[in-house]
Amino acid sequence: MSVIPLHFQTVAELSAALAAGSLTSVALTEAVIARTLAVEDRVQAFNSHDRESALAQARASDARRAAGRPLGPLDGIPIGLKDLIAVKNQPLTASSKILANFVSPYDATVTTRLRDAGMVFWGRLNMDEFAMGSSTENSATRITANPHDLTRIPGGSSGGSAAALAAGQLPATLGSDTGGSIRQPAALCGVYGLKPTYGRVSRHGLVAYASSLDTVGPLARSPEDCARLHDLLAGPDPDDATTLDAPHAPIAAAVAAAGAALDGLTVGVPRALLEQGLDDDVRARFDATLDALVARGARLVDVTLARPEAALTAYYVIAPAEAASNLARYDGLRYGGDADAAEGRALAQAIAEQRHRGLGAEVKRRILIGTYVLSAAAFAETYARAEHVRRHVRADWARVFAQVDLVATPTSPVPAFPLGARLDD
Repeated sequence: MSVIPLHFQTVAELSAALAAGSLTSVALTEAVIARTLAVEDRVQAFNSHDRESALAQARASDARRAAGRPLGPLDGIPIGLKDLIAVKNQPLTASSKILANFVSPYDATVTTRLRDAGMVFWGRLNMDEFAMGSSTENSATRITANPHDLTRIPGGSSGGSAAALAAGQLPATLGSDTGGSIRQPAALCGVYGLKPTYGRVSRHGLVAYASSLDTVGPLARSPEDCARLHDLLAGPDPDDATTLDAPHAPIAAAVAAAGAALDGLTVGVPRALLEQGLDDDVRARFDATLDALVARGARLVDVTLARPEAALTAYYVIAPAEAASNLARYDGLRYGGDADAAEGRALAQAIAEQRHRGLGAEVKRRILIGTYVLSAAAFAETYARAEHVRRHVRADWARVFAQVDLVATPTSPVPAFPLGARLDD
């Protein structure tokens, strides 16, 4: 009988071992550190990590358990954070040159909740710069590879979070999702990812891309692990006015109770959406998944969306507009930048030069698009109209969800493609 190595076990399995006393946090943390050092030169999932800090946190966790005072079931389990989630006294780069020297002076709310649960922070994970991309090739620090095939992308923008998990460098990670940035890399790396409902998890301490779309969520090796982490992170936050005031219903118990039977579950399938652009292998896997759902008691229901393409069109107006507004604060002079660059020079020129050197091509492209759609000349025909379309899209999905419990679609229309294959597309 084969034994699963520590670095490939689920959070639930590790939590049980820690509670039983058959495993210590130090031993677990040393295992993930050793695994990271063994494979990181090929995977390139981390922007930075601090071995001594992680081990100090693990020793503190073991001391709490020895005294009979663990902070909870996740006390002592390592976790890695996408490098746009603030952790006090750790680098916060968003994989951009313009933040290369910035160290966060405070914790994000999600960081505080992980810390209060006793989880051990191991590493800052690579991403597309400012979360703008879907392959992690837009990072200014390194190019992350898919652990299953090092010639292919891990997805993005949370590519480092998905790759580190798939490579066994961590048992769980956090990412962010604005337009697929948790779900797509999770799918391409063969792990689980959850994009929570907007407002369910605080965005305080998250480097903002598009504030009306950004969410923070977990990646893990099982749905149960994702659910448990979601329940830890979710809830109102006075530091984020967009969080929902209503208490959240924990989902971990519901996931565990579902078991193998899905009797009575109605699954919507938007078949018209799948008629073109879907890779044959993806379609085959998707069809097999639908068959598996039916075998477990679910009922498939065909659903239609009025204008599915409208959502993407609106997204590509709203997201760049909000990005242009949010990224205006990064001038290369603050947040770890070179304040002396403006000495004796026109401030506007100094900022322009710093932003030219510090921001990548994709970030510049989206800032330019966003600046244009927010301009007086274009606002009514672009941003205002996109917001109008968004309201219609939401109403359309509300209509669909009045008929079914969930909607099933492939996460990505294509498998992980080769590194470099689509940089010019």
